[in-house]
Amino acid sequence: MQRFLPSPTPEQIADLRLAAAKMTGATRRAFQAEMTVQYCAGNARQAERVFGWGRNTVALGLAERRPGIRCLGAQSTCSGRKRWEDEPPQVAQALCHLAETHAQQAPPLRTTLASTRLTATGALEALRAQGYEEAQLPSPSTMAAVLHRLGFRLRKVLKAKPQKKLKATAAIFDHLKKKTRTRRPQATSNV
Repeated sequence: MQRFLPSPTPEQIADLRLAAAKMTGATRRAFQAEMTVQYCAGNARQAERVFGWGRNTVALGLAERRPGIRCLGAQSTCSGRKRWEDEPPQVAQALCHLAETHAQQAPPLRTTLASTRLTATGALEALRAQGYEEAQLPSPSTMAAVLHRLGFRLRKVLKAKPQKKLKATAAIFDHLKKKTRTRRPQATSNV
């Protein structure tokens, strides 16, 4: 036999309603279903009466709780604008190839992101040069977001760090300066 908690106080009810109001979607339904099982013996109508939650939402949360499957609404799965890289896949592949040619992995290899010297406007110009139409290409800000989603950071990349000045290097340059002075005489002014 399952034991249920005693009826919550008005302060607890207000806290639970506030907590549920901060959540959305499946997490909110799961929370409401859990509180319904604890305080209302799994009765959605009683949860509606005690907590003021919609009994259909609580019933859906209880139904999701049984098999462990979340219900997705058609609105959230079928609506919204598709990502640019999903719409024209051949242009996205050309962009990936272009960005990979300009990419450089960081030496410590701590991240999977690659840094690139290719800017968003540079990528757009390169794609235009490859013959893609303006209607197929996004704006520069969208192109920057696409490059970032594909795993390329838009950063300036150092080719190599300059070496520190060594005594031997300084001696070589001093020797070269002496040789160039002896070969070329200084120009005299005709005053």
